Amino acid sequence: MRKYSKSAEAIAALSREEYRVTQQNGTERPGTGKYLHNKEPGIYVDIVSGEPLFTSSDKFDSGCGWPSFSKPVEEKHVTENRDVSLGMVRTEVRSKHGDSHLGHVFNDGPKNLGGLRYCINSASLRFIRRDDMEAEGYGEYLHTVEDSS
Repeated sequence: MRKYSKSAEAIAALSREEYRVTQQNGTERPGTGKYLHNKEPGIYVDIVSGEPLFTSSDKFDSGCGWPSFSKPVEEKHVTENRDVSLGMVRTEVRSKHGDSHLGHVFNDGPKNLGGLRYCINSASLRFIRRDDMEAEGYGEYLHTVEDSS
């Protein structure tokens, strides 16, 4: 069983923006994230711990300016916390083992996909193409990602 954790090395390797988002609860500017328009099949993992978070099969275009997903690949890898910052009540999403701030979850997603919209910062993610998943240790999740052919 693969172990996921936060390490000093992983934190040191983050860009300034990745650090601000994941470690300081920041938010990237809408429309600027590198994965917003990504349509390739694959899996999105925590940039700090590598734990699997979301798949391309559950990604949809919500028009909000950030990558949106209908559900995590495994709920055990995410935590949800009440967030009352910025004068509103929201539900923050964090990675379980990396403790990275990922974004927020809202209940205004497509009803046919479960009704949730996980609004996630690209800066908190690393994308692994479907063809590379086995080699990178994510082969057990191949069945969750649509085939590219």
